[in-house]
Amino acid sequence: MHDMIRIAAFLIMIIPFSFSCMADITGIDENTTIQAFQENGFEIGLGKMQTVDAIGLYDAGITPSCYAINPSAPYMSFKVPKAPGQTSNNTISDSPINPDNKGLWLDYHTRPDEAFVYIGTTPPECDYFSYCGYIAMRYFPLTKEKSRVYASLGDAISLARLKKEPAYMNGVFSKPIIIIFTADLNADAQARTALTTAGYPEDIIHTLVIPHTLVNLGLESETDTLTTLHRVAFFTNQEEGDAYMNSTPGVVYRLTPENEEEPSFIEIPDLIPRGNGDVHELDLMDDLKELRQAIIDRYDGYQADDMETKIWIFEGYDAIQRGIDALGDIRDTVYLNTTNTILGDKTGECIIVYGVNHVATGKATYANFGLYGLAALNGIQGVSNHDYSGTAEEYLPGNPNAQYLYVAKISREEDGNPSTSVIPSGVGAHGVEPDEPCFIGFRVYVEPETSVGPAWNEIVYDRAIKITP
Repeated sequence: MHDMIRIAAFLIMIIPFSFSCMADITGIDENTTIQAFQENGFEIGLGKMQTVDAIGLYDAGITPSCYAINPSAPYMSFKVPKAPGQTSNNTISDSPINPDNKGLWLDYHTRPDEAFVYIGTTPPECDYFSYCGYIAMRYFPLTKEKSRVYASLGDAISLARLKKEPAYMNGVFSKPIIIIFTADLNADAQARTALTTAGYPEDIIHTLVIPHTLVNLGLESETDTLTTLHRVAFFTNQEEGDAYMNSTPGVVYRLTPENEEEPSFIEIPDLIPRGNGDVHELDLMDDLKELRQAIIDRYDGYQADDMETKIWIFEGYDAIQRGIDALGDIRDTVYLNTTNTILGDKTGECIIVYGVNHVATGKATYANFGLYGLAALNGIQGVSNHDYSGTAEEYLPGNPNAQYLYVAKISREEDGNPSTSVIPSGVGAHGVEPDEPCFIGFRVYVEPETSVGPAWNEIVYDRAIKITP
């Protein structure tokens, strides 16, 4: 126990995060927090919340792909130490490219009675942010191998839902937040008791549940590893946003009970239903056909090939049951993608992306797309509704519904248009090679009425045409 206290004190000194930001907001210092956890029977390992460099991890050979990252929205994650006495190996650490994180892991085996507690601040003003828990790797007995599942474990804690809570009625940005990630009701209760005893207000404490029936918990090699993601999209002030993403906005406490007991598992929370029955986007189908023809007419003399759009990723619970890779899904969006193509470097070769602006129709809070290399799943040069709003009107002059549509371009050539995504090559996973199979991935985030992603059958799928000289 005394060794753990010394380790905790040492980690406080080396982790590049100042508790003063929390102390300034809450008046609570780190020693008070640590003492409260210890008095409630926990051994403490210290980690942090920090940006994840998915492309850097892939280019360094640490991960097998970039996990279909959203090119418009950066990610942070819990980075935590092993449990006391843990001998099994976790899977991913970014310490080879970030030496300060030696001993911290992006995924982690977890005792059933443990809890992870994040104490930090929400981002500065932005369109969207969320916190979500995941299975990372799963051991499959039939093959005796671990495979990536990377599936969400329920609804996220998100901007849209925090706005409805009393603690955030007067503002949700740059505010204190506490998140408990656990499967155990007892660990959750003890962590909450410690936090409130230390002086943290109850109404900023939230729990992300680890559903015990869906996760194989334990510290052995044949158990699942878990991970978390903190997503942020479209800061109002980019300078403030960059400062946040380059900081360590909070500390993660790994709380391991000194005396291991049989857990009292938390029931799986109900999911928020998708959809509201509003299918008015489908009224725009004729306008979309007219827009497609206008695009083809503009590229008269070029070969124009439609790229089929389909559902790309369903949801975490689907992936867990089928043992497939959900690529770090979240229920706050719809994931669509196109068939594969090659974006060569001939002059004039491009992909024209078009569709319904789901923000303009009221079916989304934000929407975006990016080009992905098939091998690396590396989202490149995202284009969003901020960039393409109003772009269809020049194609459909006089059509009153043009305001609800958009046209954008993916190219190797810069044309100065904000709705053009220029794809580099020769830069590793920061680009896509001219002979590399690629596809377009679309996201449609947070229907305002429901606070989760819209239902697939209530939106018009985004589309693309490959243009070849």
